[in-house]
Amino acid sequence: MAAIVNKEECTGCELCVESCPVEAISMADGKAAINADECVDCGDCVDTCPVEAISME
Repeated sequence: MAAIVNKEECTGCELCVESCPVEAISMADGKAAINADECVDCGDCVDTCPVEAISME
């Protein structure tokens, strides 16, 4: 299981990138992109996203 990003809701603020303890989040085309192979399902990005664009699968 990994976090997923709703690209339509993501504003590209990059707060999730900063919050990820394993650096599994990067930016692609101005939106958050989560590497499922690196994600450890901690949920920090879900809690950090101000527009609730990230959820757990």
